[in-house]
Parts: sequence; structure tokens; C-alpha cells
Amino acid sequence: MTNHWTDLQHTDCAMIIGANPAENHPISFKWLLKAKEKGGKIISIDPRYTRTSQQADVYGSLRSGSDIAFIGGLINYILENDLYHKESVVAYTNASFIVDDKYSFEDGLFNSYDEATRTYDKTTWSFKKDEEGKTITDPTLQDPRSVFQLMKKHYSRYDVDTVIGVTGTDKKTYLEIADTFASTGKPGKSGTILYAMGATQHTVGTQNVRIYAILQLLLGNMGMPGGGVNALRGESNVQGSTDFGLLYHNVNGYMEVPTASPEEATYKGFLEKVTPKSGYLTNKPKFFTSMLRAYYGENATPQNEFGYQFMPKLTPKKDYSHMRLFDAMYAGELEGLLMFGTNPVVGGPNAGKEKEALSNLKWMVAVDLWETETSAFWQEGAGSKPEDIQTEVFFLPACSSFEKEGSVSNSGRWMQYRWQAISPKGESKADLEIMHLLALRLKDLYKNSSKAADAPINALSWDYGHGHHPDIDLVCREINGYDMNTKKQVSLFADLKDDGSTCSGNWIYCGFYPEEGNLSKRRDNTNEGMGNFLKWSWAWPANRRVLYNRASCDPSGKPWSKDKTNIYWDESQKVWTGYDVPDFPKTKAPDAEGGTDAYFMLSTGKGGLFAGVNEGPFPEHYEPYENPVSNSFSAIQLNPAVKYGLEEMNAKGEAKDFPIVATTYRVSEHWQSGAMTRNQPWLSEISSHMYIEMSEELAKEKGIKNKDKVIVTSARGKVEAYAMVTKRFKPHKLKDKTVHQIGMPWHFGYKGIVTGDTANRLTPHIGDANTTIPEYKAFLCDVRRA
Repeated sequence: MTNHWTDLQHTDCAMIIGANPAENHPISFKWLLKAKEKGGKIISIDPRYTRTSQQADVYGSLRSGSDIAFIGGLINYILENDLYHKESVVAYTNASFIVDDKYSFEDGLFNSYDEATRTYDKTTWSFKKDEEGKTITDPTLQDPRSVFQLMKKHYSRYDVDTVIGVTGTDKKTYLEIADTFASTGKPGKSGTILYAMGATQHTVGTQNVRIYAILQLLLGNMGMPGGGVNALRGESNVQGSTDFGLLYHNVNGYMEVPTASPEEATYKGFLEKVTPKSGYLTNKPKFFTSMLRAYYGENATPQNEFGYQFMPKLTPKKDYSHMRLFDAMYAGELEGLLMFGTNPVVGGPNAGKEKEALSNLKWMVAVDLWETETSAFWQEGAGSKPEDIQTEVFFLPACSSFEKEGSVSNSGRWMQYRWQAISPKGESKADLEIMHLLALRLKDLYKNSSKAADAPINALSWDYGHGHHPDIDLVCREINGYDMNTKKQVSLFADLKDDGSTCSGNWIYCGFYPEEGNLSKRRDNTNEGMGNFLKWSWAWPANRRVLYNRASCDPSGKPWSKDKTNIYWDESQKVWTGYDVPDFPKTKAPDAEGGTDAYFMLSTGKGGLFAGVNEGPFPEHYEPYENPVSNSFSAIQLNPAVKYGLEEMNAKGEAKDFPIVATTYRVSEHWQSGAMTRNQPWLSEISSHMYIEMSEELAKEKGIKNKDKVIVTSARGKVEAYAMVTKRFKPHKLKDKTVHQIGMPWHFGYKGIVTGDTANRLTPHIGDANTTIPEYKAFLCDVRRA
């Protein structure tokens, strides 16, 4: 998330796509309503007319899975009508870069595609260099091999009529949306894009978000108050958990996980592979070495490459994502599983098969507040025969967020410390306490071992006290980092060293706990300006509230708009100053070399209109894994970089058998898999039944009335639900046919006060080509009366 919650009040136009903040992120929506009071516009783009849509100035319907077509059409409209912010585009993006002659695109495929491996050689998507190794540019943007002209050519195919034939959007409404959002592409204006799981849970999820970024770069909306690309998180600490290496391909601070490949056999080889040649991340050796020192303390020495040899390594080219782990379970390749606050029997794709996979484990540990569908998967009430399941299940009761203290990081990257409100119930313990006790027990078990395989656990530094609960202050100090010799806290990540003299558990959080104290505990609501509240909690990186804020000024350092000033260049003091922490070297003058590199973390310093993700440098529309129509833009139906998993886990439905598009969503009354909310009497009473929403037209066609029991089937399974016949869904009138769509909440299961069938029995076991997030939001089904 580039901006933050309170910053939304400054937007002139908020385009909400793949999200429903009025229902799912209600506190965020109050800031959007403030913007609306000031004359700002709200655009809601969704397959369903939601409560967000009801508050919007413009509502546009689209078929699930057609986001890239929708936004690609906006890009084409903006380029054809010269509505882009030219000065910003030339100064702050790679639009002027000349692309190598190897690059090409034809009929849905970019150059260098290997059909056998479903991969591209991304090194062929490079820029031309001069004799000195500098990128060749054309600031006029007229060169036919410039990024700008190649992008213009790519999206020229996305004309309005073709786009609405794919998305099902009304033409008049589409043009109104185009004009409304494009109006932010000039000085004095800013527009924001808000998205959530409706954008990411697709086989093109990464490219959905990429194309939002491209649109914002073209309009000059990045770095601006009221601008940016902003993700709406579904839980209070989703941001914090990914910051701290929750994802399988990251360690803390979004750095790479080492693999057991020959070139990464040594720490030097690993650093050479992952460290770019230019940009701020040339400092990665400092960040990684400091993290290793936090992990292994005094055991991290130059002789063992600062502990690199202790660090676990992934098998090269092996996928450790959620779906591939369940493939491995189903195939009997995994023996054990620890789960903290996760419930895949409700939340996992093709949940029926994922439930089956659990029975192939030897043991499973579930850590949660209550017994969930997953921890009870072996019981008769779950449709299982306990005598046939040999998995040994352990349940560890965890306490809720109100029963423990510690920090959480919200969507806007604000790290806020929270204090314990009530004592834990029964024998429940905080996650931190459970991990602490587990680590101490494991270290004790292996302390006398001399086996090489046991060296990492023995080398692991675990100096947080030896009582039942670790000293949280020691954990916080280590996350920030300190000088290994003086033990004084490090002030900023710029002070970290690659010689082993500093430690830091997470470089992007370095600075939240300097010598003067834990800044995440601050609660000073003084508004210095623009509602950034720099003394309230702490935001990574470096307490910066709006990322890329250098782009909020023109190349000379003057704000594009006096009314939207976050930072500016003070010529008298020769320093960047203002109401935010500059996201730019503080004393680098605008006219210095690199003085307009607003994206200095990137090796080029420029925002990437052209960038190499797995399926291509420009986002291209591909249909979902299951789809009711042929691709209108090329002969390539499915994202060509998507990887298939275990065949038994991924049955595919065809439109002739399952003609209806389906999607899942959240409701205000229930949270995630429902493990918490379906155990609350009031919430259970408010929303007590599993249901599907369907249009009046589809209901008439199927002979279904409101409140009828219905059966929804897909290639993976079936669910029973009540019909909610509503005007909130309308048939999508596409180019070649009319397609119906239904929607359903995914919160129900067979445990708790209220129960209902699990929507994810229907969803496919396939996902995005970069992140492998499952495609929950667009699949095929059929509906009939029960």
C-alpha cells in the first residue's frame, strides 16, 4: 500500500476495483466519504452492486476475471486522447527507455516463450544501452521502440467496443468512468486505486495489480496525497505478517530465500545473485548479514559466513506455495503440518480435496481459538470415518488479540503497539509464547547433538528469557537491530553494516526502536499537515507515510499542487522537507544526477511501465482457468505462465456443463473462515445461513424463488445453500453471448454455532503465475433447485 488510510481524504477520485470497503473495510470508508464531502468522486467496479457501489458516484459492472481488459481499455483511452501527465511520465517512468530489438509480442505471446516449461526468458525483455552501458532514451517518446510507443501499440487493441464485449460493462458507463478517472491526470488533481482479493485471487492476479500501477504512473498519481495504489487488507496484521517473511519465497523484509543451487552454495555467491548492480538495494548485503546476526547471534561468524550455512535452503525450482504443499500431502510426501490460525478445510481452494490430503499426514498441529473444521477434519461430523484416519491431531488453544500484547502493522504500513486488554481464557497462550516454548524445548532436545543436521537449531540465538513468556521488549529490540559491540540500538537501516557488527531482524523495520524508545507505542495525534500524523505510531520505511513522494513534485522539486503538498525542495536549506519523510535522499538536489529518480529502490530509478514479471512486461488479458467465452484479444486462452499442480487435485469444468460464472466474497458479519465469528451468538444470529446471490433473470430461467434451497455444482463438488434473488447481480451482455454470474460468501463450515456448506468445495486448485494465490474469484458452476 503506497499511501495510508487517512490520506484517502485527499483524493479527487477513488476507483475501487476488486474490493468492497463499505462492507469489508468499513473504517477505511469513512475517509473516502470525507473525500466525497470535499467534492471527490467514488467509482465502484464490481460484478455485484455492493454497499460500496451504493455510495459511489459511478458504478460499473464487469465480469469476474476481466479486470485487465477493463483497465487496458482505460489506458488506451487515456493515450489516444492525450490525457496522461506527460511531464511526470517522462521524468519518473521508463516510458522513454528504448527496448531491445529481441522484444516482440504476437497473438497473446511475448518473445522467448518455452511452451514445454510454460516460462519466458525474461532477460530478453531488456533496454538498449550505449557504449558506456547507459540506457538509451528518447524524452520525446516518439521512437517506435520506446516503452511508451510499444505500450501504446499493445493497448491500441483494447478499444472500447472490444473491451465492453469482454467485461459486459455498459458503454455509456464505461466512457463516464474513463473520463472521470482520467481527469486526475493533471497537476492539482490526484486519484487513488483501491483493491483487495477481488483483484488478486486470479490466475492473472499479479498483472491485475501491475496494470493498476501502470495506469497510476501514466496519470501522475503515484507519490501524491490522495493517490497511489492501495491494498485493503482483510486482517489487522496481514501487512505485518508478510513483512516478516510469512510468504514461502521471502525472508524478513522481502528479501530472497536461499536455495540449494550450486551458485548459492556460498554466501558470497548468494549475495552476488540477489543483489542488483544499481539502486538502493545494492545495500542488500548489509540487510541480510544483519538479519543473519539476529538469527544466530554470536554463532554467526565470518568462518561460517555469518550463519549462512545454518540457514535452511529451498530445493531449486520447487514450489512451496499453499497449493503445492497440499499436492504433496495428497501424494503422501509430507509427514507433518503445523497450522497457526489457518483453516484450509474452509479457506483452501478445492477444499474437499484439501481435506482428503490431511488424512495422509502422520501428525498435524492446529493452533487456534476454537476447534475449527480443519482441526476436526477426522471427526464423523466432518463426513469422515475416524477409524480410517491415522493422522494424529494435536490442538493447542491460542488466545485472541485482546488477550496478548505486541505490535500489528495495518494496511498503510503503520506499526502500532497494542497492550493486553484481558487475561487469556483457560490454558490458551499467545502465538509468541507457543513459539517461544517450542523453540526452548527443541533447543533442549538437540543441545548434546553433534550431528551436522542439528547444527542450525543449536546455533539459533534465542535470548528472550527462559520463562513461559518471552520478553517482548527484547524481541522488539532485535527486530529493530543494535550494534553487536556496544548493544546500542541502530537508528535507521542506513546504519546497518555487512561486516557482522550490527544485527536487525527486519531491515525495513529498522528505526522503529532507536535508543530513545519504542516509537510504535507513540499516540501523539498532532497533525503536522496533510493528515500524516508522523508522531502517531511508526510506519515503515523510516516513518514514511506516502511512498514515492518525490513524484508529488515536478522535476525542479516544486509540488505539482500547493493544496497537495507533502514534501518539497527547500533551495535555501538545500534539503527536502515538508509534512512527510522524503522518500528520496534528503540532500540530493533535483538537478543532481539521479535527482528525478523517484523510484530509487529500482535499479533504473524509474517507475516500471515496462517490467518483467512471469507472463510478460505488459499486462495482457487472458481468460480464467474456467471460462464461458473465447479470448477476444488473442488465441491464448489461459495465462501462458500459469503452472499446473497435481492432476487429481484440479478437475476442470467446461462451459457446456457449467455455464454460470461464480465468485466468492466476504460479508461484514463474518470474518475469514468464520472460526471466530460463527462462535459469536450475535453475529451468528445476524448472518446464520449459507446463501448464494443470483439475478432475477437467472432465477426466472432456473425456476428458483427467493429463499429456495438450491444446489450449486462445479467440477470439484457441490454445496447446498439458500437462494438470495436480487437486483445486485445482472446478466453480463458480452460480445457473443449473455453470461450469468452468481456470488457467495466463503465463511461457512460445519463447526460453530451456525453451520453451512463451504463455498471453497467449488473453487479450482490453480493460481497466479507469480504468487500462486488461488483463483477463487472466477470459476464455473451450475445452479438448480434442491
